[in-house]
Amino acid sequence: MRFDLTDLRLFLLVAERGSITHGAELAGLALASASARIKGMEDRLGAPLLERRRRGVVPTAAGHALLHHARAVQNQIEAMAGDLGAYAGGLRARVRLMANTAATAELLRDILPAFLVAHPGIDIDLDERPSHEIAEAVASGAADLGIAATWAGLSHLEQRPFFVDRLVVITARNWPGLEGHAVSLADILSESFVGLSLGHALQEHITRQAARLGGHLHIRIRVPGLDNVCRLVAQGAGIAIVPESAARRSARTLRSLRLSDDWATRQLNLCARSFDELTPQAKLLAAALA
Repeated sequence: MRFDLTDLRLFLLVAERGSITHGAELAGLALASASARIKGMEDRLGAPLLERRRRGVVPTAAGHALLHHARAVQNQIEAMAGDLGAYAGGLRARVRLMANTAATAELLRDILPAFLVAHPGIDIDLDERPSHEIAEAVASGAADLGIAATWAGLSHLEQRPFFVDRLVVITARNWPGLEGHAVSLADILSESFVGLSLGHALQEHITRQAARLGGHLHIRIRVPGLDNVCRLVAQGAGIAIVPESAARRSARTLRSLRLSDDWATRQLNLCARSFDELTPQAKLLAAALA
């Protein structure tokens, strides 16, 4: 049974993205070549590695076993590259960072540009995910570092405090019906909302909270990005729930109300399986984020 490094990297990308097409694209391979490689791996193993479904693929039991080892090999290669960095002129390294919406949109926009300028040999894969997915990805080795809310269950990971994120309700200045300085999600379920794009980490989180109350959000329009949400809300298209820092940037055109639900105030922590065992490049990024 022989799997080369290209096979392992391809399988890792396909399994993480849930798509042979997307995995092939990220691996720099033609779809036909990627499919042939995966079929060859399955033939050599004598068992299927992926279960083909209508909307993509998921690993089989054998696939999960291979995924564990493929990640270990990938981590070893990256650790080797980091350790040899002082001896290999021009060697580049890549750090995998996952963060929730608040961290991605509000907190990292200033930190990451400065870090990339200061460290031209380090590249960053930044992926925005819900906090619970970030916790799982860091624990499994799919991400080197994560920034997630503590409610997602980070106790099995090493953590460093990062930021307290608060969600607020924003409305147009002349939006009728909402009085006072604070509301709960239950108070506003009957309102019309401006939402973020389907699959957006923050929007999924808010939708889950509405479902727990036995309700759902009437979303009139979905748009990419918090700035677009604030712009439409200011023009009266609906109300929205956004991080406080995003509302603050548009304070001249919006009215903000504190969201009183417990889940609306979130402690964000930087997490890793072990900060001491990170590659040298990941350690530099962790220091910059802390």
